[in-house]
Amino acid sequence: MDLAILWFVIIAVLWTGYLVLEGFDFGVGMLLSILPHGGREQKETERRVLVNTIGPVWDGNEVWLLTAGGATFAAFPEWYATMFSGFYLPLLIILVGLVARGVAFEYRGKINDPRWARRCDLAIQAGSWIPAIMWGIAFGNLVRGLLLDADFQYVGGFWALLNPFALLGGLTTLVLFLLHGSVFVALKTDGDIRQRACRLAAGLAVVALVVAGGWAIWAQVAFSVPWTWAAVAVAALALIGVVVATRARREGVAFTLSAVAIASAVVLIFGSMYPDVIPAIDGGVPLTVAEAASTPYTLTVMSWVAVVLTPLVIAYQAWTYWVFRRRLSTKDIPAPVGLSWQKIKDAAF
Repeated sequence: MDLAILWFVIIAVLWTGYLVLEGFDFGVGMLLSILPHGGREQKETERRVLVNTIGPVWDGNEVWLLTAGGATFAAFPEWYATMFSGFYLPLLIILVGLVARGVAFEYRGKINDPRWARRCDLAIQAGSWIPAIMWGIAFGNLVRGLLLDADFQYVGGFWALLNPFALLGGLTTLVLFLLHGSVFVALKTDGDIRQRACRLAAGLAVVALVVAGGWAIWAQVAFSVPWTWAAVAVAALALIGVVVATRARREGVAFTLSAVAIASAVVLIFGSMYPDVIPAIDGGVPLTVAEAASTPYTLTVMSWVAVVLTPLVIAYQAWTYWVFRRRLSTKDIPAPVGLSWQKIKDAAF
């Protein structure tokens, strides 16, 4: 049982890593239609700046999702089966969005054509907006609980997942990721785009404080335990700090505080769920940590593997961020070098 609790905490940590790191990826992707200003060429250059801020790291950030899913499958197979079958359609929508976004990131600069760039930008934006909302809906339902039968199968249907509490959760993650992304842009860029990102982040922090605060208080009062009030308070203070830090042009502090706000939300979510991995509603049967866990031998082997490999993965990713730490501006964007459609047609025919 102690190992089961340990792995419940580890999975919460993995989700924290994913939502903090992929959260600013989603935010930057959503900002492609919001932050760039000026004429057509200026907007295109600024979009390339935004894409380049996350270009070296976005795929590494998604590894945290794979690790969280793999750890859930190995440590809590019953939880994995129930969650991935019950959330099959929402998770499929998220997966399609992530695939489209990844393809657009990789191939946006391969063809020098404005229409191609616009289509890739649309894919990046759709692959950012949709998961940003859907993750909040999914976690909102995990906090609220699902209608499970005696075999721990979800029997509520897709539309039952779109309840008011979960929809507010989707709006919460959307606003938090937009805030996190705008702070990241302010941290990674220079010039006019940095100033605009700072102003936007200061405004979004106020919106996030209202929206996320409303959802957190609802979750705390209706579904959670007393000690998670601390997570609610930390998140609120962190968002207030983001407003102060962005106005003072302390982007590093603001980014750290926005990450703390997201991490506090994860603490609230998993703290509200425990001792269940999936709480139940309307007389359903909850799935507890103990019932969902693998055998002690499996958890022991997983623990030793995690002790050896996790520090290496974290060190490698930290090194990646250190290598690509320099700020970017429109002056760093070279002329497009991709092939034109005409050259592609000539080569093909």
